[in-house]
Amino acid sequence: MTQITIKDVALAAGVSPSTVSRALNGGPTVASDLRDRVLATARELGYRPNSQARSLRTRATTVLGVIISDITNPFFTSLVRGAEDAASRAGYSVVLANTDEDLDKEQRYLEVAAAESMAGVILSPASTTRTSIDLMRERGIPVVTIDRRLRTADVDRVGVNNVKAAQEAVLRLVARGCGRIGFIAGPADVTTAADRLAGYKHGLKAAGLPYDRSLVARGDYRIEGGRAAAQTLLSQGPDALFISNNLMTLGAVAAIRDRGLRYPGDIAVAAFDDMSWALGLAEEMTLISQPTYDIGRHAAELLLRRVSGERFPPSHVVLQATLC
Repeated sequence: MTQITIKDVALAAGVSPSTVSRALNGGPTVASDLRDRVLATARELGYRPNSQARSLRTRATTVLGVIISDITNPFFTSLVRGAEDAASRAGYSVVLANTDEDLDKEQRYLEVAAAESMAGVILSPASTTRTSIDLMRERGIPVVTIDRRLRTADVDRVGVNNVKAAQEAVLRLVARGCGRIGFIAGPADVTTAADRLAGYKHGLKAAGLPYDRSLVARGDYRIEGGRAAAQTLLSQGPDALFISNNLMTLGAVAAIRDRGLRYPGDIAVAAFDDMSWALGLAEEMTLISQPTYDIGRHAAELLLRRVSGERFPPSHVVLQATLC
């Protein structure tokens, strides 16, 4: 005899398989009359849950997904460790996924998180406006964003005060005698990039310096993007470069060396993120060090509160970066 599946119940009840699954599992987003209809249809068809699949789903509820935008970026190493340590203390495991700044990959990983009934997801969105967590909300899976914000959904998030940190970096460069500060910005559709550009402008204004659009070039948060942007800016004759992430800093330094320039002798350099992993590179730079471990830890702790059923307004945790 053929076993009746959730898809069979969905077809007979005139609803989606996901609705059947939520109704059978007591999901809070299913209206009572719809739940009654689904349950009645399941009884009529003789539906019996697959005990092995249910066991897998039960185990999956102790798993958190961590979806980051670029696994090659050392910024995320300590961040993921912070999330993993907090999850482990609470008896949860962490599954890591890398979107490579690709919206299609990001969506597939979110679909996997839903299909595997993960307890919650920590997400570094690939896009501020185009990343969608609608599926997570539909399945009742909580999401906490890290580093970057979503403009399409007001959810818990953890990051740093990028505007303030960027402003302080500009003022540090000005205090060292710099007056033409080039800025390598990140992708236009990422909130960290927008905030750091805003901080750059605030710093110039506070120092009484004009904003010169020719001294701003956009990169892609990757090494080659930073190199290309630096090459463009160096032709404008700046006396300093401020780079808005660590990987682009590697590219910018390569461009500086290609020109036969030295820093800080010929040009000063300021950059976001700790560069201690790049031996010998950071000794003469102004660096903005972010508390990456604490970002991950706070994100996991927030997520676990949601998973446990706590209800509270979206929490926006803003940590302070350190200028060094």
